[in-house]
Amino acid sequence: MDTDAFIAVHREDWDRLDALTRRRDLDADGIDELIALYQRVATQLSTVRSTNPDPTLTARLSMILNRARLRITGARVPMWAHLRRTLWDDVPAALYDARWAVALCAGLLLLSTLVSGLWFGLDADAREAVVPASQQRLLAQRDFVAYYFQGDASGFAAQVWTNNAWITVQAVVFGVTGFWPVLMLLQNGLNIGLSAGVMAAHGSLGTFFVFILPHGLLEMTCVCVGAGAGLRMFWSWVRPGDLPRSWALARSARALVTVAIGLVPVLLVAGLVEAFVTPSSLPAPVRLGIGIVLWAGFLAVALVRGRQVHRDGMSGDLSEDIVGDRVAVAA
Repeated sequence: MDTDAFIAVHREDWDRLDALTRRRDLDADGIDELIALYQRVATQLSTVRSTNPDPTLTARLSMILNRARLRITGARVPMWAHLRRTLWDDVPAALYDARWAVALCAGLLLLSTLVSGLWFGLDADAREAVVPASQQRLLAQRDFVAYYFQGDASGFAAQVWTNNAWITVQAVVFGVTGFWPVLMLLQNGLNIGLSAGVMAAHGSLGTFFVFILPHGLLEMTCVCVGAGAGLRMFWSWVRPGDLPRSWALARSARALVTVAIGLVPVLLVAGLVEAFVTPSSLPAPVRLGIGIVLWAGFLAVALVRGRQVHRDGMSGDLSEDIVGDRVAVAA
């Protein structure tokens, strides 16, 4: 089928149907015309999908038909329902779909943190080559804890949220390069391990865990999720499977956007914990317990709820009505 000729012949129908869906008031003749054009364009879309599945044309016709269907049936999905579906269905599905890539990123972060912590904690020369002895004492005795008490708590929470979001966005946006998320994880692991090594060398390892774990569990998990989603986009570019590379990359990018949307409120919670719980006067077990409960809740949404919706065929991608059909492949 000649796509250009097909568009030239049927464009008037599509434009007319699009115009009818945007009109506020339709009389009886307008409604009849809307239904007739809807049926006609639906047949044309089926023809496009079965003969020459051009992605741009398929997406355009799918969107026009979706608006026409809503106009005919009178269905209106409230905003809260869209929000609930996104946060309770699409985000867990996208998180679960990226679970192995996230696990790989978590392993890289933990390994780099452990190696760095042991090295700097046990080797005084290596530690002093990076942080002078006087600064090590200040870090262990004052600066590490003082960091969490700087300025107004609400302003500090906003600063932390912005910083964490920026780090995660870098992992998401530059994930297609393949190396940026790995470099970012190794750098974060090195910094965390250095701090742990210095604190341990000065007998303050317990303080380190009390002030890092309440928010750090959730915060670094979000960083790993962003990095894992970014690496999945890179992998879909390298190994697209049965789909054309551009389609596989687009599908992975759409799911990645869903992950990014889901991480926004989680990073906000992590920022609030870092500003209000970590430096609070609550007993250390209570602060640690709050962090662990929030972290476990996030994992439950990602793995338990994610598995449920993943079994129903969800992946965090947009619906077929908006995206259009996949490219037909040989069996």
